[in-house]
Amino acid sequence: MSNKDLRFNSKTIHGGQSPDKAYGAVMPPIYQTSTYAQSTPGGHQGFEYSRSGNPTRAALEASLASIENGNYGLAFGSGLAAIDAVMKLMKPGDEIVSTNDLYGGSYRLFKKVFEDFGLKFHFVGMQDVAAVEEKINENTRLLWVETPTNPMMNVIDIEAMAALAEKHKLLLAVDNTFATPYLQLPLDLGADIVMHSATKYLGGHSDVVVGALVVKDKELADKLYFLQNASGAVCGPMDSFLTLRGIKTLHVRMQRHCENGRIVAEYLKAHPAIEKVYWPGFEDHPNHDVAARQMRDFGGMVSFVPKGSSYDAAIAIVEKLKVFTLAESLGGVESLAGHPASMTHASIPKEEREKSGVVDSLIRLSVGIEDAADLVADLEQAIG
Repeated sequence: MSNKDLRFNSKTIHGGQSPDKAYGAVMPPIYQTSTYAQSTPGGHQGFEYSRSGNPTRAALEASLASIENGNYGLAFGSGLAAIDAVMKLMKPGDEIVSTNDLYGGSYRLFKKVFEDFGLKFHFVGMQDVAAVEEKINENTRLLWVETPTNPMMNVIDIEAMAALAEKHKLLLAVDNTFATPYLQLPLDLGADIVMHSATKYLGGHSDVVVGALVVKDKELADKLYFLQNASGAVCGPMDSFLTLRGIKTLHVRMQRHCENGRIVAEYLKAHPAIEKVYWPGFEDHPNHDVAARQMRDFGGMVSFVPKGSSYDAAIAIVEKLKVFTLAESLGGVESLAGHPASMTHASIPKEEREKSGVVDSLIRLSVGIEDAADLVADLEQAIG
């Protein structure tokens, strides 16, 4: 059986991988080197300089391609470096349509960096397909999708976006960080590019900062490989090794994240002191039917608003948490809590944040793989 024929749980461990050719090491070694000996100019064994390629990074990139059902994987120094490479496919005057509920770092990169280079961005509620199409014109080149979105958990129909992209001859890129390929496979649903902050669920242990792109098309891959090498925002061999090790347990971790996420979401929804809970698994969650169709389960990310809807109420809760750690990031084995308005989304102007629901009282949870009863007890003592 070839690696391509493996089911997902096996792909996380074996996909794109084979024992190291030098000594048969089962786990790809950490090739901590910047350069490689050549027998004659250009006479190397596949690697010449580690910005252009490194065996440990190549093993990670092969794994990324395998688990996303792609043909080509690229690993970067961060998720934003991966997004940066996609934006560099554009030219001045090009326009991009994206969701109005977007990770703050992505918004900052789009508005504060690439608008200065002549790109134009439109932010709309992508759950409304007609609203997306209204923003498409002769200058549009890319649809940038996040689903579920950060932090409102909005679900965007990838197949519907793919149909729009095909109709208007656009590229479709999907940030799959929250869902991971365990829950959804955007390339199979029609996307051209999948992006990950592999710092999060793929690495899974809060010990690396890595980004990833996966594509099927060779011409597109070649353009991105050129940009990766030319711009140089690659991840090092140690981070590649740690991310690859994290991927090998992705399937078992995601199963527990989903189980615990459901328990926490249902607890919060039933709590008299909580006004709103955002989690795609609820039948009354917007586009729940889309989530049920395009996702295997509903993930471990949950956002909520306490009653009273005040900044102080939210801060009081996150400061009392003991098992949940108040910290940036998400997707690690440990549970984290964040206050988007002052942390992950602080770079988005307040009036823009609030249009998409990111109010000052919103709290975002990354539900880890601890005992669910301990997580509920921690929330109980913090909420009161």
